[in-house]
Amino acid sequence: MGVILAAGKGTRIRPFSETTPKPLLPVLDRPLLAWQIEQLKTLGVRRIVIVIGHLGHKIVSELGDGSRFGVQLTYVEQDEMLGIAHAVGQLEPHVDGPFLLFLGDIFFETVQLHTMLERISEPGVDGVLAVMREPNPDLIRRNFTVHTDETGFVRRVVEKPRHPKSDLKGCGLYLFDPTIFDSIRRTPRTALRDEYELTDAIQIFIQDGYGVVPAEVIERDLNLSTPADLLYLNMHALNLSDRDQYIAPDAVVEDGAEVQRSVVMAGAHVPAGARLEECVVLPGERAPVGTHRRCILSTGRSTPCDE
Repeated sequence: MGVILAAGKGTRIRPFSETTPKPLLPVLDRPLLAWQIEQLKTLGVRRIVIVIGHLGHKIVSELGDGSRFGVQLTYVEQDEMLGIAHAVGQLEPHVDGPFLLFLGDIFFETVQLHTMLERISEPGVDGVLAVMREPNPDLIRRNFTVHTDETGFVRRVVEKPRHPKSDLKGCGLYLFDPTIFDSIRRTPRTALRDEYELTDAIQIFIQDGYGVVPAEVIERDLNLSTPADLLYLNMHALNLSDRDQYIAPDAVVEDGAEVQRSVVMAGAHVPAGARLEECVVLPGERAPVGTHRRCILSTGRSTPCDE
């Protein structure tokens, strides 16, 4: 089965997260969550649990029972935002076998993702961590490093290391046997953030004698954390689709408007006198008149996304 964590408040991507859960923010023609559901579906996963919290009713309303995606969706609510391990812990009554876990605010580009499913069937393997080789230490410091022994098993995971000793970066995609829940129940809150960290639970899992291995199946992981990330992710998706721009079929672009390398989403309106270059117009919104470059546009608002 598959699991997607989509409960967070997304404080860094305000004001958009004030009305829309971050994993529901759109990438081209569909929400980020829909991209992840499609990845799970390609692996043959048809039963998916989504952990919801902040504005969770909007996720349920948008995705429904999953029938339009060809999957079965169910929802579990995380009442308190106490970290990723806490969110995973809510799943225990709903999990009866190995589960593939996605963090719902990351756009993953993968290669041979199915090998994660193959590895969990190997003798002595109880967990698989999706990883990539990352030459940039700054990017590793924002995630976690994975240290392996001579047999290829993970011996240590380090959350947000100041001085990385490995270029093997964890990427927010995991596969666990249900025995991980024993370790999650014993995971203490961190002193720094007062949350239950999944990397701490994984380390306890390893220390308890369970086998965890890495799988280099990630080519790129793009976090959706800030408005600039939302713009970059849509521009990147344009590149992947070999398009110069995306204008939804029901969007309106008036004569006298100029749209260059931009994304105009479902139900959006670009009036005459608006000039857009590398912009995103959110669903159902009207772009302001004037010249806009590298912005997220909504009715009456232009949010600059210069790096």
